[in-house]
Amino acid sequence: MRNKLVRIVLVVWIFALLLAAVDEATRRGRVFDANSGRPIEGAIVTLGDAVERSEADGSFQIRGIAPRLGVRASGYQRTGVDVAAQQERVPELRLKPFAPKAVYLSFYGIGDQTLREAALNLIETTELNALVIDVKGDRGRIPYKSEVPLAAQVGAQDIITIKDLGGLLSFLRGKGIYTIARIVVFKDGPLALARPDLAVRLPDGAVWNDREGLSWTDPFNKEVWDYNLAVAAEVARHGFDEIQFDYVRFPDARGLVFSMPNTEESRIKTIAEFLQAARQRLAPYNVFLSADLFGYVCWNLDDTGIGQTLASVAPYLDYLSPMLYPSGFHVGIPGFSDPVAHPYEIVYRSLARARERTGLPPVRFRPWLQAFRDYAFDRRPYTAKEIMRQIKAAEDFGANGWMLWNPRNEYSSEGLRSTGQ
Repeated sequence: MRNKLVRIVLVVWIFALLLAAVDEATRRGRVFDANSGRPIEGAIVTLGDAVERSEADGSFQIRGIAPRLGVRASGYQRTGVDVAAQQERVPELRLKPFAPKAVYLSFYGIGDQTLREAALNLIETTELNALVIDVKGDRGRIPYKSEVPLAAQVGAQDIITIKDLGGLLSFLRGKGIYTIARIVVFKDGPLALARPDLAVRLPDGAVWNDREGLSWTDPFNKEVWDYNLAVAAEVARHGFDEIQFDYVRFPDARGLVFSMPNTEESRIKTIAEFLQAARQRLAPYNVFLSADLFGYVCWNLDDTGIGQTLASVAPYLDYLSPMLYPSGFHVGIPGFSDPVAHPYEIVYRSLARARERTGLPPVRFRPWLQAFRDYAFDRRPYTAKEIMRQIKAAEDFGANGWMLWNPRNEYSSEGLRSTGQ
């Protein structure tokens, strides 16, 4: 009996120590640019679920419960500091300027040794320093062994292409590679087919398929939100630097049936609220948050019929990533009716228009650029000249880096600066 009481007292004492280590407390500190030494205003400071921003002099104070305090700001690498054993004031936090320059690897691409090694070799030998990796791809599959129950239940785990996600991220981190987890949100065949109650439907009740023969889930449905946010939180815990949501929109087709009335107002509200929920869910992980946007969202005054507007999504994102593929601008832009012949102008003018409409600094934008053959106009290949012009446009604008998209994951050094240039 006495030994049992001793054990109970010991357990209670240890539990009390653990609670004390993460007891809610106010932490104060300052955030600076590691290169210039200037204070950073508006840096995001997180302590558990608590979120604050730094003042003009870089100072902040935050009250919360967590063993680690995180700090990030657009245009910089994220950082953090353990606070459990520290006093009220934390050490000065210095953020290193950083602009991701990425290529994309798909669900299959990240698991294919030839494609993966080719991308890593380019990162070793060129200006590239980042990877966008599918963690929930265009067909709804999740490439690593997920602990989210619904993933296995709907068949999203039938094929595993990343055997050890933690090991992969540790390897990439060791090489100094910035990692972006791409999550395709509402285009999700496995979930829509396994759970028709969550799917976008036709008027006759059948599950709707898009032009690729793929089914979508209903953006109004909160169970769909929960599934995608659970995946996002899981990969954030694994250590990705950034979570990037793609297909965070309504399908661009008419006559579809949703669980709520499909109006411009309801679409815009729903997409914004999903991103707001994502920002709240991911706060404890101090992870950057971005979303892919239709290129014409930079120009259109409505929601482009899909629920995306610059003003509605910007408050919840660290980076806005418009897809500025010239082949995607089917009717051109003002002054340029042949977009594939003017890659610089398409990229620069679209970003400039987005900045004018939002008032956001250029560093809040990181565009997708075209690294694939044109499919909409004259079928011209996009090689060194076109890639260089797009990169120059993004850099002249002042964007926080750029990302190259090739659906086949086939990239070359053409148009990229060699290491040391």
